[in-house]
Amino acid sequence: MKTCKYGTNRVIEPRGVLPQAATKIDNTMTIYDNELLIDVITLNIDSASFTQIKNVCNKDIDKMAEMILDIVSSRGKMQNPITGSGGMLIGTIKEVGSNFPDQTLKVGDKIATLVSLSLTPLHIKKINSINISNDQVNIEGTAILFESGIYAKVPSDMDEHLVLAALDVAGAPAQVNKLVKEGDSVAIIGAAGKSGVLCAYQAMINAGKTGKVIGIVNEEKQIKQLNELELCHDVILADATNAMDVYSKVNKKYPEGMDVTINVVNVQNTEMSCILITKDTGVVYFFSMATSFTKAALGAEGVGSDVTMIIGNGYTKGHADLTLNLVNNSPKIKSLFEKIYT
Repeated sequence: MKTCKYGTNRVIEPRGVLPQAATKIDNTMTIYDNELLIDVITLNIDSASFTQIKNVCNKDIDKMAEMILDIVSSRGKMQNPITGSGGMLIGTIKEVGSNFPDQTLKVGDKIATLVSLSLTPLHIKKINSINISNDQVNIEGTAILFESGIYAKVPSDMDEHLVLAALDVAGAPAQVNKLVKEGDSVAIIGAAGKSGVLCAYQAMINAGKTGKVIGIVNEEKQIKQLNELELCHDVILADATNAMDVYSKVNKKYPEGMDVTINVVNVQNTEMSCILITKDTGVVYFFSMATSFTKAALGAEGVGSDVTMIIGNGYTKGHADLTLNLVNNSPKIKSLFEKIYT
């Protein structure tokens, strides 16, 4: 039977919403004819969710595994009930529905899904390992991709875990490519993280010789890392949760403010740091899943800031190819990712 291309037929509760907004979906691993069945190899839990799980479990791997299993068992998907976010996965195709749009896909093809785990029906048979340093969880299990779901085939010349890590944040550098222009001043809060380094690299390309890219980090070692990667013109050490700390340090060096500010941190209460350092005519791009729309909107109003605020969309056309090309075209970033993820 062919059903809704968005997967609404799998929503158990509450009725009338799409799978991402549902608190429980049907994760029966028998596909409809417009779905794709995947043998899952690895889950890449999104940073905000993984950090929350890690902190609650005090970095105890067994407790983390139990918490992940409980979430999937109760929700039918990997959606952290605190952060509301998911992540993505990599796996091999097990079955292609007769009416799935792409009939060129074959059983055994390796793909990375480019839609959130927060809407993806998932069944975990066993958790084999959790890598506490890179947010990846190796499992035995299956997942379903809806007709509307997007994905990328894994390049044969790249390690699958590196590809998964890069594609997990592919929307961020792709959006930076759309937002940053020649000569812009750009601040990246959380510049030393996975999405941060990719955003910084893209910003350096777009801003050009007349632009300025500033990294804002909260650890001394991250300054050295960004300098070695040659990804920023300047790096500032500041606590992103302390808006006045960030504002005073940035304003001292760049009183004119930023044209574009990119937020890719994985903790709450960083909205005002971004708003205060951005020009009234500028843009703040919130890619972080820890962002509060209420805090951002009311906070900007409260300080009389007329910045344009964009909530990060993990998808933009061509984002997968752009991001993988960034990794392949930057030997230093590729080496860093290989060290962390492979």
